[in-house]
Formats: sequence, C-alpha cells, structure tokens
Amino acid sequence: MIDIAYAQQTTPGGPAGAFFVQLIFLIGIFAIFYFLMIRPQQKARKRHQEFLANLKKGDKVITSGGIWGTVVEIGDETVTLKVDANTRITFTKEAIASYQPKKEEKPEKD
Repeated sequence: MIDIAYAQQTTPGGPAGAFFVQLIFLIGIFAIFYFLMIRPQQKARKRHQEFLANLKKGDKVITSGGIWGTVVEIGDETVTLKVDANTRITFTKEAIASYQPKKEEKPEKD
C-alpha cells in the first residue's frame, strides 16, 4: 500500500511547473530553428541583394536557369545579357544567380 501512495505524489509546483517546462522546450525548439534555418536564409538573401545592387555593365554572370552572359544594360527591375554575338536576353534581376567563375590559366610546360 505504501508504494502506491508514493507513486501518486505530485511534483512540486503542480501543473504550473509542467507548463513552464513545456514553454521552455518550445522556446528552445524555436531558437534551434531560428539559428539553423531562418538566420542563414536571411544572410544569404542579404548577400544576394547586395550582389544585385553591385552589378555593372560588362560583368559576366550566370542566371538561375544556367544561361551565361555579359551584362549590357541594367534597369530598375531588369538586366539585359548578351549571350551571343547578336543575341540579347532580358531577365529580372532576381534571375541572376552569380558571377561566372574565373578561368585559371595554367602555365605551359616546356
């Protein structure tokens, strides 16, 4: 009989203590999501906005669709790329993904 009595004892603080434990757990989960998912996305979005703001004529870029070209005209919301001798395509600025990688010249062996 005594064992049953001990099993039925409540924890100090009662239901309010359990509520605070759950609240702390939820705050911890939100903090993990913030630092592992939300904050890195915000930083990447900010870097991309700075990249788009610094675009200038003559930059060699790649679009999100994989088209390589040279910037020939920049508008408020659009960028025109020269992709071939007589071919120019206009994109929204957000479609520009990155700069083209620079070719590293290898020294020729004698």
